[in-house]
Amino acid sequence: MSELTLRQVEVIRAVMLAGTIQGAARLLNVSAPGISRLVRHTEDLLGIRLFERKAGLFVPSPEATPIFEMVHQVHRQMDNLNTAVASLRKGGDVRLTFACAPSIAQFIAARAARHIRKRFPDLYIDMNILKIEETTDYLLLERGEFVIMSSALENPALENVKLADGRLVAIVPDNHPLAEKKVISVHDLAKEDLVGVDAGDPYGATLARPFAQEGLKPTYAMRGRFAQTVVSFVRHGLGVAVIDEFSVAEVYMPGITRRPLAEAANISAYVVSRKGRQLSSFAEFAIARFRQELLKTTARQDLETPA
Repeated sequence: MSELTLRQVEVIRAVMLAGTIQGAARLLNVSAPGISRLVRHTEDLLGIRLFERKAGLFVPSPEATPIFEMVHQVHRQMDNLNTAVASLRKGGDVRLTFACAPSIAQFIAARAARHIRKRFPDLYIDMNILKIEETTDYLLLERGEFVIMSSALENPALENVKLADGRLVAIVPDNHPLAEKKVISVHDLAKEDLVGVDAGDPYGATLARPFAQEGLKPTYAMRGRFAQTVVSFVRHGLGVAVIDEFSVAEVYMPGITRRPLAEAANISAYVVSRKGRQLSSFAEFAIARFRQELLKTTARQDLETPA
């Protein structure tokens, strides 16, 4: 039994709408002889006459009327399908849910989200900010597709992929004497009122590492839980700090002077996801954008120069 193809349906409908072979060819942007051959071939395959020629026009034959009603329905369904595909391409009716460490959420996440929304203008983005101890439950309970963290998670059910290696930098208030230096040592910082994060926290331990490597045990005048708090304390003249460069990646940060550390110290950014989970194409695009924004930040030679 011969069956109609979508191309034949498209041609039959075009002839029906235009009333002529030439008109159908213009509608489909193809040659008229090709349309004529396909119509004849379709009629031969089906064993029925689809059109009658009256006064130079092609009109549906009486016996083909039920077919043309179905042709209209198929075309409407194809329109609906194409509309759904176009909507999906823009992220319509889709939610992208993920999370970030506070340090990366501060500035990098917004830059990545700008590109994600440009590519998928109708995509709904739901971003959470998580502490490291909240990440395992978040992923294993499938509350989100992935998490961007500043340290890897040791869990056999999770997969860590490094996105970028960043630097630890010194931040001091603009009017602080250390702001005159091009490069600041942890030995200089250790003599000042230090602001930091609890060294028992993985992020805090990373920030304290350059002091330990120099045989220094930092004494903190103030501690904050997150990078944003540390930066705010320094901005208000309450001390100096070591921080990751992602947390101070904004172009303009009045009140804060950023300087390289004399002692080389790095921090890595990872994407963490549940092992074996197939990420959506939206998530894969988002992760790629995070990688690019992180690498842009690390490529800066001058910390005060925009990425």
